[in-house]
Amino acid sequence: MNVIERNNVIVKGAGANVMIFAHGFGCDQNMWRFVYPAFEPEYKIVLFDHVGAGSSDLSAYSYKKYDNLDGYAHDIIEIANTLKVKDMVFVGHSVSAIMGLIAADIAPELFKSIILVSPSPSYINDEGYIGGFNRSEIDELLESLENNHLGWSMAMAPVIMGNPDRKELGGELSNSFCKTDPEIAKHFARTTFLTDKRDILQQAKIPSLILQCSNDIIAPVEVGHYMHERMPDSKLVIMNATGHCPNLSAPEETIAAITSYLHGL
Repeated sequence: MNVIERNNVIVKGAGANVMIFAHGFGCDQNMWRFVYPAFEPEYKIVLFDHVGAGSSDLSAYSYKKYDNLDGYAHDIIEIANTLKVKDMVFVGHSVSAIMGLIAADIAPELFKSIILVSPSPSYINDEGYIGGFNRSEIDELLESLENNHLGWSMAMAPVIMGNPDRKELGGELSNSFCKTDPEIAKHFARTTFLTDKRDILQQAKIPSLILQCSNDIIAPVEVGHYMHERMPDSKLVIMNATGHCPNLSAPEETIAAITSYLHGL
């Protein structure tokens, strides 16, 4: 299968170094439109849609392959190999941040650094760990999505986005959620919200920046501190931005934090 078509890969810019942007649940590469142009002068920019999202090839969606995040991580590796990418800066939002960590664990030679935007290795509270939700709350969330994809999308998107004074942001995320194939959305949600990849943090070898929003219902500040304490070569920045999508709500702050980190490497 043609990997470029499968993942709707778009390449921009002509820099010697490569920066790959990966979107989160219910989104597509368009969610990076306020961020990636700032890096075009220095980097070759690679944008893509996860299979099942955006303009990807929906016929390539496999419920078996994408039953865990490893399937998505292998796609990231395939995209990099197809484009003959080495030493890339990988920028992953939300669940894609963890996909990047998995991919880097499998093929560390492809990565120079990883930028984790609003990441969470597990959304479920555990002894000594605050993920943001009890298991029963996650089960209710998934059941609600199963019963009414459209209603769930309209109700949850503004909550996830935060920034209630900027209703257009919640509206954009709602529209993005609603455009996703309902069956794929339900499956991806289960894969996302039931994942627990805390075990991978201590073996992370690639220098990483953790960008955590100061008030995020999906990934609380405690998650950022937890990851930073366990990832050997990581830097944590608590942003002034609120909500779960600073790439949309606070692109300037997001760009500034990434730029400062990369210039310090």
